[in-house]
Amino acid sequence: MSIENVKAYLNERGIGDSYIEFPGSSATVTLAAEQLGCEPDRIAKSLAIKLKSGRLLVIVVSGESKLDNSKFKKLFKETSHFCPAELLPELFGHPMGGVCPFALKDNVEIFLDESLKKYDIVYPAAGAPNNAVKITPERLAEILSAGWVAVTK
Repeated sequence: MSIENVKAYLNERGIGDSYIEFPGSSATVTLAAEQLGCEPDRIAKSLAIKLKSGRLLVIVVSGESKLDNSKFKKLFKETSHFCPAELLPELFGHPMGGVCPFALKDNVEIFLDESLKKYDIVYPAAGAPNNAVKITPERLAEILSAGWVAVTK
């Protein structure tokens, strides 16, 4: 199951104590911000993208950021296509509302958008629609071995 995989992933990297579980839903940026009592832009939303070439990407962006299609296409040489919700568990390893950059399927590439760097702490989901991880953007990049991109407006 997704949440156990994420917890194991976090524990293996020494940040298991950063895991937060909520009594209510955190499946959207607004709901997650309400659960945490923070501004929505601190929510690190994970965009699950399935390219026509077959590449699978998770791009983590700040909560209120929007993907800039021209920047995306210039960088990845393809148009972005969000993965259909019903394929998320099979292709990415997490359900809708719980897609996160942790414990993904092996063939998924992870990128962090520069929009996250404006915050000292951000909150990505943790594999379910009622949890998150409290982490700095720098530590997030380190544990994910993820590169930084600029693909938001």
